[in-house]
Amino acid sequence: MTVRAHLFILVVGIVAGCNSHERHHPHAREVDSPSSQIDAVIAVHGGAGPWAVAGYRMGEFAIDQLGLQRGSFDLEVTHYSPHEVQYACIADGAAAATGASLGKLNLTLAAASPAETRTRYRRRSNGRVLELRLTDSFKSKYLNVPNERLASAGREVLGLRDQDIFALVQ
Repeated sequence: MTVRAHLFILVVGIVAGCNSHERHHPHAREVDSPSSQIDAVIAVHGGAGPWAVAGYRMGEFAIDQLGLQRGSFDLEVTHYSPHEVQYACIADGAAAATGASLGKLNLTLAAASPAETRTRYRRRSNGRVLELRLTDSFKSKYLNVPNERLASAGREVLGLRDQDIFALVQ
């Protein structure tokens, strides 16, 4: 099977929501296996480093809290960050988890400083908003991870508790 065919099957599986089991967070319904989560990030981002995986985890949490499914057109995602690698990687992770995209006009990138980096998830039908930011401890631990450690750091982030990765913006 070609890589392109494998990616097509992976994306179809992601959209269909297959390979489910219990999520990392307490209010969860179901989630993909760790390997398919990493594959989902890779399919969108090209790799699964810690910042993209953090974006994935944030996106999973947000759609669960907003009562939405992956691929919902009722979701609007705005990612605020510098236009720099690492900070912008979060948006690709959020896209992999939620199915939001630039082409569907429900994913937007907005300029912000590193300190103001956050992702806003909005349920269009009821206006409910959830805004998440990386924790300071996450940023200090995973800022500028060497290229040869990106994949292992991404897998590590997949196993962290939500509160070790992100927090609600108050």
